[in-house]
Amino acid sequence: MVSTTTMPSSLSFLVHMVPLFSLLLSFMICSSSNAQGLPSPGYYLSSKVSTINFDQGFRNLWGPQHEKLDQGSVSIWLDSNSGSGFKSHHSYKSGYFGVAVKLQPGYTAGVITSFYLSNNQDYPGNHDEIDIEFLGTTQDKPYVLQTNVYIKGSGDGKIIGREMKFHLWFDPTQDFHNYAILWKPSEIIFLVDDVPIRRYPRKSDSTFPSRPMYVYGSIWDASPWATENGKYKADYNYQPFIGKYKNFKLQGCTIDSTSSSCRPPSVSPSGYGGKMSLQQNTAMQWVQNNYLVYNYCHDPQRDHTLTPEC
Repeated sequence: MVSTTTMPSSLSFLVHMVPLFSLLLSFMICSSSNAQGLPSPGYYLSSKVSTINFDQGFRNLWGPQHEKLDQGSVSIWLDSNSGSGFKSHHSYKSGYFGVAVKLQPGYTAGVITSFYLSNNQDYPGNHDEIDIEFLGTTQDKPYVLQTNVYIKGSGDGKIIGREMKFHLWFDPTQDFHNYAILWKPSEIIFLVDDVPIRRYPRKSDSTFPSRPMYVYGSIWDASPWATENGKYKADYNYQPFIGKYKNFKLQGCTIDSTSSSCRPPSVSPSGYGGKMSLQQNTAMQWVQNNYLVYNYCHDPQRDHTLTPEC
């Protein structure tokens, strides 16, 4: 038998606990929902690097009639006559290289829009390269972002690519997004909107690019391989195919820089010794768990004696 003197206080306790329980339940639901989305990297390297106009850092390399400048940004396009490409004024030994890109919607199969580092003009047939490439697609499928590294001719003749391919967690045709390469003497980190998506460490001199490279952007027809290994080709009924670039960021060590006066920016806040923080690693792992669609190290068709870093 319950005492009538204790009932009001028990009811009062329950009445007060119900709102608290509801609040706790709401928090748990929100936390679960957030956990399913992209974790914050916690550090935004792009905000630490000054933006420059296109003509401050670059010049047209080919297809000048397919390039349009507009207040520091640039659009380049591909049609049945030509594509276009640009190149940095300077060659770099390391650094942070970033740009905001908006891609063409609709049918873009066979078309590659790119931002990359290379020294192919200085070392033809024996060059190095670090790539961010957007592989065009059909109207019902998402773009593929391909990252790649070539070392001392592995991109020449018999190709030895080190591709990791991703889908994106947003539609890259709806707005500009930031894409960047951080090239340090010890590692290469690819970033999308400041989220690290891939880290390529220097495990040996033979598997890491160390010679100076220029920075390039281009749009071109790669129908033989770009979309589902060449299954879908560029269709010029959909021309022109336009790539839009802005917010250029070049903070690097040029070939004229001395090692004492120049170092690439740190990927993380101070206190991490230049290494990615736990929060950044968590964000990168989330991307790779959810959006990685190809990893050359896991391809059973590849000869991994040629890629010993795997």
